[in-house]
Amino acid sequence: MENELMKTFVSAIAIISALLLTPGCSPSPKAEGNPKQNESHSTGHGSPSEPTPSDSHGGHGATPKPTPSDSHGGHGGEHPSQGESSPTTQAKLSAPANIKPNTAVSLAIAIQDKAGKPISQFETFQEKLMHLIVVSDDLQVFQHLHPTYQENGRFEIAANFPQPGSYTLFSDYKPAGQAERVSVITTKVAGKSPSVPTIDLNQTKTFGDTQVDLTFSQPTIKTGEETHLVFNLQNATDKQPIKDLRSYLGERGHLVIIKQSSPLTAADYIHAHALKDTPAGEVHFVTSFPQAGKYKLWGQFDRAGKIVTADFWVNVQ
Repeated sequence: MENELMKTFVSAIAIISALLLTPGCSPSPKAEGNPKQNESHSTGHGSPSEPTPSDSHGGHGATPKPTPSDSHGGHGGEHPSQGESSPTTQAKLSAPANIKPNTAVSLAIAIQDKAGKPISQFETFQEKLMHLIVVSDDLQVFQHLHPTYQENGRFEIAANFPQPGSYTLFSDYKPAGQAERVSVITTKVAGKSPSVPTIDLNQTKTFGDTQVDLTFSQPTIKTGEETHLVFNLQNATDKQPIKDLRSYLGERGHLVIIKQSSPLTAADYIHAHALKDTPAGEVHFVTSFPQAGKYKLWGQFDRAGKIVTADFWVNVQ
């Protein structure tokens, strides 16, 4: 009898030990999606455009290996929360009815929600509450402005349009608690538009006392492929790497890319952030191009307090 009780007790201990040693079968954690997907939208003088996916991040073969500072190349330069399928904000432009070339004018931009209610709280990004990119529709004129916030969703700026024609304004902002947004508004300047010059695909140019060589991670840029762009900044006189590069808007440089298109929409706008820890005299960016065509790039860099704007064209296949 004691032997049978002992066998039963030993069997029970074995079963309990097996249960304690067997791994649990809890489900795997749900994979988290990218909380910042790019969604382009056009407001003010156009209908919303469709959302576009976010681009991958990271560098390709830089020495030393660059560290991304939240680099992205969104097809609209904005990162709304995942799952949003339509624009949640809009921009309304107030401007004189008859704008003349080379004449200072006051512009007011009202940021509203879809119902037309003012959005009153914004977050600073790249040291500003709003970045206003103004381009002529032929992409010959480029301005990077920072309107002043006047409360109740209203931003104001004095602008000067150097030539007649149609202009597109990309207002880049970040409502409090939301992701970066880009809204597109348009205006016209009286007079006959100038003829469009031939597109120059040269990758070495001189801007004042700065020579800029632009190189890419691959000889042929293809649609949808991650592309590493390197701006090599040299003194125009001795061709030596510059040593007076300062931070510009909190980064080593600023890059805006716009696709040649008519009309221009938020889907044609790319805003890329500079990578960190790159060699002296070099500023690196990573992005991808959503469609084939010609794009114009404006890289901006601070040399001892003077902003150098380097513009280049690139052909994407």
